[in-house]
Amino acid sequence: MFTGEYRHAVDGKGRLAVPARFRARLDGGAYVAQWIDGCLGLFPRGAFEALAERVAERPVTDANARAFARAVFAGAFEVELDGQGRILVPASARTWAGIGAEAIVVGAVERVELWAPERWTAYRAAQSVDEPDIFAQRLQDLGI
Repeated sequence: MFTGEYRHAVDGKGRLAVPARFRARLDGGAYVAQWIDGCLGLFPRGAFEALAERVAERPVTDANARAFARAVFAGAFEVELDGQGRILVPASARTWAGIGAEAIVVGAVERVELWAPERWTAYRAAQSVDEPDIFAQRLQDLGI
């Protein structure tokens, strides 16, 4: 499971250091894809393949499934960790997500999310994450 929040620099070549505690889960290969809420998703190979299988199981007549598949898989790239634990995030993916010289790396259970710092701050504010009572009310229907 991926957990935690980290701020990392993106070098001039578009390389981003993956937090050390995430690297073992990504050693078998990984994918970076455009993800929901304007961030990038970094998936271990197995998790991405499982997602692809779930999408493929949807009927071809399901317009939402087709839209999701196009949005996620058209902007997906296979990535590998280099010897220093970095991945090369393609320029088109960084541009789409608004990621410049820094990224917020967020553990999100089965995936890692890569956020532009200002988008992450805006997202957290919109979700009332830093206002416990409001946030708790919003999550009430999840049954957690």
